[in-house]
Amino acid sequence: SRISLPDDFTRMKVKRESFGEWLRNLPLKEKNAGVFLYNNKLKGRQDVHEAVIDIDIGTKDLQQCADAVMRMRAEYLYSKNYIDSIHFNYTNGFECGFRKWSTGFRPVVKGNNASWVKSAVQDSSYKNFRNYLDNIFSYCGTLSLSKEMKKVPEPEQMQAGDVFILGGNPGHAIL
Repeated sequence: SRISLPDDFTRMKVKRESFGEWLRNLPLKEKNAGVFLYNNKLKGRQDVHEAVIDIDIGTKDLQQCADAVMRMRAEYLYSKNYIDSIHFNYTNGFECGFRKWSTGFRPVVKGNNASWVKSAVQDSSYKNFRNYLDNIFSYCGTLSLSKEMKKVPEPEQMQAGDVFILGGNPGHAIL
């Protein structure tokens, strides 16, 4: 309700418990809140956002456009306890799922190859989930994400939560 619609527009309906509904109900910081970087410095342009989601961004320079898309989807799935659905492919094609990560396995990357090694205790806590996401942000991007996404055949079929993506280096993704 905080973001008004232009005249003659209506907000699309979303299914209850859907990703779109979850996105619409994310907590927002107060009106006119600044956008801060991972190092707690204000982002250069403060005139290009309408609202700021009240969510931690960590202390490392990791979250770019595709990472934000993956973060939102993973946060939704984690909030619903859909642990088996949280997985992303590294740019080299290696599938990195949170279920395996939470059982104590960690990816070991050597050159352009990755494999799982048991090196931690079982832990499905939110803190460990955030550690998993930092790993994802390091090895995934628009190129790998674009290969995982399902294409919406027609623009009229788009729904809240769909992604515009151009995979590449650089690429771009927006939710």
